[in-house]
Amino acid sequence: MKPSILLIEDDANIRRFLRLTLVTQGYELIEAETGQEGLAQAFARVPDLILLDLGLPDMDGIDIIKQIREWSQVPVIVLSARGQEREKIINLDAGADDYLTKPFGMGELLARIRVVLRRAVPTEEGASETTVRFGKITIDFERRQIWRDQEEIRLSPIEYKLLGTLIKYRDKVVTHRQLLKEVWGPGATAQNIYLRVFILNLRRKLEDDPARPVFLITEPGVGYRLKIEGQPPEFSRGSYLA
Repeated sequence: MKPSILLIEDDANIRRFLRLTLVTQGYELIEAETGQEGLAQAFARVPDLILLDLGLPDMDGIDIIKQIREWSQVPVIVLSARGQEREKIINLDAGADDYLTKPFGMGELLARIRVVLRRAVPTEEGASETTVRFGKITIDFERRQIWRDQEEIRLSPIEYKLLGTLIKYRDKVVTHRQLLKEVWGPGATAQNIYLRVFILNLRRKLEDDPARPVFLITEPGVGYRLKIEGQPPEFSRGSYLA
């Protein structure tokens, strides 16, 4: 799984330049030209990082940061021609993780992306796994790869985070509200329709018979459970959900 970056930028030339560099460097790039489109993509795709231009045609970047922070702690790096110290302070206080003034060098941007992504990795010391195996499924969190038998399975970033959360609470019922909060953020606890859609997608990719799931079990009216009791999975210890 490539780390996903959402670029919210209305300048087509800047998007083209960043697209070439970021994709070449191994990132998955999601693009949005307006603030509203960026907010929708942030909610639907749950990226690992957001690159945000402040001067968008429909809304100010500070308002976007504030709205995102209502439901998500996804890292945000501001890219802006506004280089005054006061502007930087306002954006950092609003919830941005870093601020880069245009024009900037790509080497510096890539370094800041790496730093922010490293800071965002959960590090619950001694209590997590890098590799999980159950049934025909092997999940390597360190490499962000998933196999079913010998076939590599491609998951979207949100499917990956959802599966990781269920693995964290394996063999326990996880409520709709808790899953929505952990995967999408605190402000998404009423959006059960998103959860049903992504659970269905996971079953199609991981279960032998998605209509009769063995692992991804529905607890009617309550939530979901990753059932692996009775066929103990193999675990390798390390950092969880990198």
